[in-house]
Amino acid sequence: MKLYYSPGACSLASHITLREAGVDFTLDRADIRAKKTETGADFTAVSARGAVPVLALDGGEVLTEGVAIMQYVMDRAAPGRLPAAGTLARARLQEALNFLATEVHKTYSPFFRGIEGEARAAQVALLESRLQLIEDSLADGREWMLGAEFTPADAYAFTVTNWSGFIKHDLSRFPRIEALRARIAARPSVQAALKAEGLAK
Repeated sequence: MKLYYSPGACSLASHITLREAGVDFTLDRADIRAKKTETGADFTAVSARGAVPVLALDGGEVLTEGVAIMQYVMDRAAPGRLPAAGTLARARLQEALNFLATEVHKTYSPFFRGIEGEARAAQVALLESRLQLIEDSLADGREWMLGAEFTPADAYAFTVTNWSGFIKHDLSRFPRIEALRARIAARPSVQAALKAEGLAK
């Protein structure tokens, strides 16, 4: 398998998940603005969406969208690590992943297009309302997003909240999220992914 990624982008969550699953894969860095891979190939020939992550499978198929990639990888490579399909526990995982994708990830996105003044303040307020929901969910003392087990939801939460540093957003008002981030960052899979993407030494 080959993962097309951009350093620190949402593809980092898929990268972490591949390492958690213990599968063999290669990386190909994509310039999502120039739409070129690191070898100079046309990235839109890999995926017409021109966005990361993209997972090229050994059989020639291409899978896009991190939420789909992460579940596929874990189900195929590490069966039993995720709750079984059709269970409430699996629905809870999908609930968390979709909340992160649609409510948290997309709330960070406008900051990367450059917003100032009142527009930025309003977007910060919206972001913090989303983050507060995660903060509150951690109040029961759970170790990971969904309880006792690390899941792709943790990889995704780590990835998107990492963007607060890039947009100069202070996470200190969310101490449980910061503690969760520290636990996630300590995992060997996360350290390896950050190093491979040039985000850590």
